[in-house]
Amino acid sequence: MKTFKLVATAASGIEALVGKEIKDLGYECQVENGKVFFEGTEKDIAKTNLWLRTADRVKIIVGEFDAYEFDELFEKTKALPWEDLLPMDANFPVAGKSIKSKLYSVSDCQSIVKKAIVDRLSDVYHRNTRLPETGSLYQLEVALLKDKVTLTLDTTGPSLFKRGYRTAKGGAPLKENMAAALVQLTNWRKDRPFYDPVCGSGTIVIEAALIGHNIAPGSNRSFSCEEWEWFDQSVFEEVRAEAEAAVDHDIELDIMGTDIDGTMIDIAKVNADEAGVGSSITFKQMQLADFTTEKEYGVILANPPYGERLGEEEEVQKLYKQMGQVYRPLKTWSKYIITSDLAFETFYGEKATKKRKLYNGALRTDLFQFWGERPPRAPRK
Repeated sequence: MKTFKLVATAASGIEALVGKEIKDLGYECQVENGKVFFEGTEKDIAKTNLWLRTADRVKIIVGEFDAYEFDELFEKTKALPWEDLLPMDANFPVAGKSIKSKLYSVSDCQSIVKKAIVDRLSDVYHRNTRLPETGSLYQLEVALLKDKVTLTLDTTGPSLFKRGYRTAKGGAPLKENMAAALVQLTNWRKDRPFYDPVCGSGTIVIEAALIGHNIAPGSNRSFSCEEWEWFDQSVFEEVRAEAEAAVDHDIELDIMGTDIDGTMIDIAKVNADEAGVGSSITFKQMQLADFTTEKEYGVILANPPYGERLGEEEEVQKLYKQMGQVYRPLKTWSKYIITSDLAFETFYGEKATKKRKLYNGALRTDLFQFWGERPPRAPRK
């Protein structure tokens, strides 16, 4: 089976998590800004699309070369074996970006790459007229960085954060892959309590439950490469069967999501049921201040409102103070709060154990981490 050069793309700040996921799946990889490079077969493409929780896409690297002039971009693109990937009727739009390159006009780069591929395929398929482009989607991208050109083919389709379970969402939803990244950045273990006090449409607790049950995040959706005529469809049947066999149905999870808005709780319940984890999460309409617990060594993970809109700042800061008053006494619990307000610690009333810079979309945020006391070690036998 043919081996491809592959790249998993990721949001800035979570590439290392994607790299760890890829290593845990059994692949050697190289982590760079926003990207993780690895190699794999068609089955590996299927497997990584199905299992990667924190990545955005899995792409085939078709070619890499330097180009300083448009003629050079055209000739080097045309020299690549596009017929191995694109059938005669392929629908192949070309996206583009250019950073610190002599060829800075993205639209020109896109049109030149498109023309080069059309010329190549027209020669191979003996076409004197335009290619029909009536078949399956083969989304291409030309990316230039400091005059280095990378041409990729997207195997994923809609981004991997689109799991397929979110039937509705709130006003400022967290992407599913970012929610999964936040869960992975905590010290939560499956045998301990997990709580989101501002759960909204339920994304964080749903992602925690998927991790807890070892459910592949892509189980509820399809991928672009499944429509390609050269792609062996049996590999998806195989990896889906393997994923189903790997689900831990027996583990009992202690996961709770609450929100002050009862409508959001109703939405969260529907989303959790759609994801197949509805019975593993307790949802409750509740004010943040009303939380009490006798449990120990749990994790609180919250994505509260950021107060970005005019007039909201004071209200949000009151919420942060309330969080401090309610959560600080929980000495054995670890608390993780993500916000764009860099003064969060002032209102919370405690200095974070650690902070981690992350991007929620284009917005710079920090994950403020307050680590709880460790449980006592069991006595040696």
